[in-house]
Amino acid sequence: VNSLINVPEDFIKPRSEKLSVGEMSELVVSPYCGAVSLFLDENNFEGKKVIHLEYEVYTSMAETKIKKICRDFRQKLPSVKHITVHHRLGVVPVTEANVIIAVSSPHSAESLEAVMYCINTLKASIPIWKK
Repeated sequence: VNSLINVPEDFIKPRSEKLSVGEMSELVVSPYCGAVSLFLDENNFEGKKVIHLEYEVYTSMAETKIKKICRDFRQKLPSVKHITVHHRLGVVPVTEANVIIAVSSPHSAESLEAVMYCINTLKASIPIWKK
């Protein structure tokens, strides 16, 4: 079980299936951490009415870049334990999350900072095409 491992792990997965907050938080929970922070990004497009969005990405390149984002943040703040980033691909209905990020750390400040760093860097550096 991942939650019992003291070694920090990253769980990166672009996927076409619906994202699960429960699954994401279970991946990062650790007896060595007192905080888990979650971020959900739902479909919205510049204030316009959205029925659904469709996401495409070059999967292996995106996974490599997201892993680098996690590594870079760990160098900045090594107390962060587990990080998971799942991005939805394909058609995503308006009521479903397109990105979920979960981070565990000993204290909430670190996990909140990691979540913000991950989503901001992901949006700035990963070529994910949105229709």
